[in-house]
Amino acid sequence: MDQARATELLKTERSEVLVLLNGVSAARDNDREGANEPGDMADSEESLTDEEQESAVAEGLRLRLAAIERAQQRLRDGTYGRSIRSGEPIPDERLEADPAAELTVDEALEP
Repeated sequence: MDQARATELLKTERSEVLVLLNGVSAARDNDREGANEPGDMADSEESLTDEEQESAVAEGLRLRLAAIERAQQRLRDGTYGRSIRSGEPIPDERLEADPAAELTVDEALEP
């Protein structure tokens, strides 16, 4: 994959993840504000469950953002498109589907 296409894919992916992460953060803040308002306190477990789910989603998005940043660093280093484990080339089709891919499909499926 050429560097311009990889840069474009990673930039787009990073922007999408940041939008989602900001949305989750805003939803979590709204949930916290709502929990502090007077009203029906009958189902406080629902609020906790929602907050736990939002935290899990936010953590997944932060992990994805870190993977994208590592891919951007590999692009700068000239190692993008190669497995971080074996150095084998990662097919362009895989990088199109997951621009932050660090392993070949076979390596990713290994236990």
